[in-house]
Amino acid sequence: MTVLEVLQSTTGYFQKHHIESPRLNAEHLLAHVLGRKRIELYLEFERKLNESELAPLRDLVKQRGKGKPLQHLLGTVEFCGRTFLCDKRALVPRPETENLVELLLSNFKSEIANGRIVDVGTGSGVIALSLAGELPCAEIVAADISEDSLALASENAERLGLAHRVQFLKSSLLEKVQGTFNLIAANLPYISTQERQNLSREVLYDPDVALFAGAFGDELVRELITQAPLRLRPSGFLALEIGIGQSEALAAALAEKNYRDICTKNDYSGVTRFLFARYG
Repeated sequence: MTVLEVLQSTTGYFQKHHIESPRLNAEHLLAHVLGRKRIELYLEFERKLNESELAPLRDLVKQRGKGKPLQHLLGTVEFCGRTFLCDKRALVPRPETENLVELLLSNFKSEIANGRIVDVGTGSGVIALSLAGELPCAEIVAADISEDSLALASENAERLGLAHRVQFLKSSLLEKVQGTFNLIAANLPYISTQERQNLSREVLYDPDVALFAGAFGDELVRELITQAPLRLRPSGFLALEIGIGQSEALAAALAEKNYRDICTKNDYSGVTRFLFARYG
């Protein structure tokens, strides 16, 4: 079979198995197997593939058809212009979280460029390491309760040449975090345990500890709102990624705890996804 024929048959297979963006998935997997950039496939449509190239592709296609995330099969994910290792140890980074990093850099860069930042629930380290790469003078701590996630984040730090810039810490929220910060950023689990049956196959490959917060979904965010004032410098601020429909209640929770300048921001899809608030 030629490259084009393989792409066409794989796309058809993915369509039958209800894979979103089937052609794009097919291109990513074939480029991965061939050690090419995806765009280079378009210059090789007529090249015939041998069995040593087709066999590993068949295995990856079968796994993707069963719902295993593309990022797990590729082993990497692009995030804010950098390539991160990605596997079952942590949540697959989403575009919404890229949006959060972009909002921080576009709206608050002058406040945090020389300050202290803590990323709570760091997962694979994408927030902490993206900020470290853009803010060379900031002091950054990345905390997570999961040793697996911290191991993955540390590997990403080494891979990106940022290991000297970020301190990784095992902590339940801010429990073991010391000192005060200009920014506390967090993309915590915000899905209700009751929503499990409504999640896609791909999402369920993520660790439960990275997805589910409790019966209501906002329990961990509420606890961080309670803990954060002790760790925020005067006029320091909290930046949160939250679930759909949670903004109104969480904004009220911030007001009850005497935060000020509380505001929400929408993600790329127009969903209210981010909360910002100052304290002191």
